[in-house]
Amino acid sequence: MSYFMTDLSGTSVEAPDEATMRTILDGLADADDEHPDVSLTHENGWSLSAFPSGELLWLLWENLDDPDAPPRQISGVSRDEVLRLFTLLAAGDTVEIERLADA
Repeated sequence: MSYFMTDLSGTSVEAPDEATMRTILDGLADADDEHPDVSLTHENGWSLSAFPSGELLWLLWENLDDPDAPPRQISGVSRDEVLRLFTLLAAGDTVEIERLADA
């Protein structure tokens, strides 16, 4: 399965491992109005973007290939949990993310 991450500067990294995902996620410490998020996008069209919100993060869950699928937000997520969700999405497993987005 194919997936990629986009770092804070907009650079894409193909199929990053967990350590690289963490490094990209840690880059949110330098987020600003022009570069506010990092994301992971799977070939199935699902994308999970992370934005800083104090100590926790908020996430934007959307399907970039399906204009009829409304984007949803998940707030109050720890960095470790975001990393876990990125890893799930990288494997194409969207069930847990869907559950959180619907909560």
